[in-house]
Amino acid sequence: MTGNDLKSARTASNWTQAEAAHRLGVTQAYLSMVERGNRPVSDDLTSAALQVFPLPATARPIEDRPAAKAGEEFFKRALGELGYPGFAYMESQQLLNPAELLLLALDSEDLDARVTEALPWLPFHFPEMNWNWLTSESKSRDRQNRLAYVALLASDVAQKRGDSQLAEKLRSRVTALERSRLANEDTLAKSSMSQAERKWLSTHRTPLAAHWNLLTDLKAEDLQHVF
Repeated sequence: MTGNDLKSARTASNWTQAEAAHRLGVTQAYLSMVERGNRPVSDDLTSAALQVFPLPATARPIEDRPAAKAGEEFFKRALGELGYPGFAYMESQQLLNPAELLLLALDSEDLDARVTEALPWLPFHFPEMNWNWLTSESKSRDRQNRLAYVALLASDVAQKRGDSQLAEKLRSRVTALERSRLANEDTLAKSSMSQAERKWLSTHRTPLAAHWNLLTDLKAEDLQHVF
């Protein structure tokens, strides 16, 4: 979250700086410095702002959470809390930033098929997520091929739904990933795949999956009922 985000949320609520500062538990002078960008938005202020203002999930703080500790139930509940139709019935006490959730899933060794199917929904519904952070972190973990493929699936869904602007926006996010595309073959978070499955997918995957060196048969047309 930036100071400008905080200012936009305050003005959208029609509050003066003094009113917002009182609700946030800070001084008006401090809030003014934050809004001008002279002070960073601290974690405490972000938490308070999320309680006070109707901010989007993309404004939530991003934590350093290891993927190994995020199990199947964790992903389903986190997706449900964000509004994913397939798991909307599940409640969660953890409020995750969509970018953090997507990275955690992409960095997992094995995901439930229903969770993998849900991943393109995240960039589709949260196209303004922190892509700079997501791209940088994906590259540092060698997950850029997975991220690119998920973003392009979301773009294909947007195109099929007639939203060419969103489709192009999502495709543009992949540009920075194309230059660092990995040559090593990978799966879409399915490391336990058998050799027989790997052999079959190597010849039956889509050209897009082959380009990103991923062994997966997940396609945009498979996602229409979950968007």
